[in-house]
Amino acid sequence: MVTTLPLSQMTTSDKLAALEELWDDLSRVSENIPAPSWHDDVLQAREKRIQDGASSFTEWTEAKRMIRDRVK
Repeated sequence: MVTTLPLSQMTTSDKLAALEELWDDLSRVSENIPAPSWHDDVLQAREKRIQDGASSFTEWTEAKRMIRDRVK
């Protein structure tokens, strides 16, 4: 099935709403969406950084505060 959207006539808000609707639908059946092969490479590299002590973790509440401070 091919669906064509009138992208040139849609506002940014309309486009974002369409993206959210698509994402919501896709996320309901995420097991049907294969992860790209490069995801495994990234995960392995991150695991190695953790094992080597080159990466650290931050509590989620602290990470959110740090992000908010950065975008102010």
